[in-house]
Amino acid sequence: MTSGVTDRFDVAVLGAGAAGMMCAAVAGQRGARVVLIDHATRIAEKIRISGGGRCNFTNLQAGPANYLSSNPHFSRSALARYTPQDFLALMRRYDIDWHEKHRGQLFCNESAEDVIGMLRAECDAGGVHWRTGCGVEEVRREGDDYLLMTTQGVVRAGALVVATGGLSIPKIGATDFGYRIARQFGLKIVETRPALVPLTFDGQAWQPFVPLAGVSMEVDIATGSGKTAGAFKEDLLWTHRGLSGPAVLQISSFWRPGTPIDIDLFDGEDAAGWLIDHKRGSRKHLANLLAERLPARLAEAWCAAAGLPGGQSIADLPDKALRQLGTALNRWQLVPSGTEGYRKAEVTIGGVDTKALSSATMMARDVPGLYFIGEVVDVTGWLGGYNFQWAWASAVAAGEAVSEATVASLARH
Repeated sequence: MTSGVTDRFDVAVLGAGAAGMMCAAVAGQRGARVVLIDHATRIAEKIRISGGGRCNFTNLQAGPANYLSSNPHFSRSALARYTPQDFLALMRRYDIDWHEKHRGQLFCNESAEDVIGMLRAECDAGGVHWRTGCGVEEVRREGDDYLLMTTQGVVRAGALVVATGGLSIPKIGATDFGYRIARQFGLKIVETRPALVPLTFDGQAWQPFVPLAGVSMEVDIATGSGKTAGAFKEDLLWTHRGLSGPAVLQISSFWRPGTPIDIDLFDGEDAAGWLIDHKRGSRKHLANLLAERLPARLAEAWCAAAGLPGGQSIADLPDKALRQLGTALNRWQLVPSGTEGYRKAEVTIGGVDTKALSSATMMARDVPGLYFIGEVVDVTGWLGGYNFQWAWASAVAAGEAVSEATVASLARH
């Protein structure tokens, strides 16, 4: 660590990702002296790789119902005060073109780099001081200030904003640093687990489905019950190790180990009735008939798994067998053995317990000047731009709060 103390800042923001840059920009432009610190030299990797490199930067439908948290109403205040339309207004100021792809999901027309460049420019407009490639070795409180011992010297700040993200995708630098800071100052952590992640299945049991790797189709998928239930209509993707695609990524946030997931491969229609109706006067082979509704490879595999000869005429099959087949198509119930883990998870569910935070400012109620925003907090959005919207909204809430605190402090002195 370099010796000596750097200039004192009003605000130190840890983490130069989506939430961190947004918060630093807002606080800086509102008059606070801000330093933005990140251990990586190449910042905002999550923005860069999101949406296939085009950044699914928000969702037009974003609201509290699209988020999971042990405190479901916590996100309401921030999301109401900074909406998808507010972020679009910012994009328009920078002439960044975008398009709606699917169910309110918005993507850049060109590249995620446009969003990163915009946030950099917003930080520069706020006079934000950058400290990248800068490790933080220790954080402690000294009087009313926070002291950060870093590899680039000692940073003193009146407020500390933790925007360090969760545990997902460690290869781009994810760590548990934010959780450690929370615990250090007495805040609880809601148990974390990978979310928006592919599900895996036991190798032996999954063997019949391995040849389906790459097959995709829209399904209805559900798991859980009551308040913990989740249900979506999205695309399902078969992989060598299990299931992925938007349907499974969505449901993975609701799934708990040992519980089943239910998949309707027939778009809500009574599959047994459809099969029996088509049996009358038809000489089609069963697999060929199913291929009218399912991908051909899946139709063949499904017949094999059901012990029905796909090459047999449907007219020769008893109604009972068709009813059993139809029931299985409408409710394919299976129990995953696990997930692909944090290395493939898009986000981390759980995090800093929101009961300890102000929903209006994101500040720890019992630790003045300490804020938590973005993925490090126990607020997790659905797939489709919702997590970025939480990053923007929570960041703006904190950015406005710390700048107001700065102005108030200057007035007192």
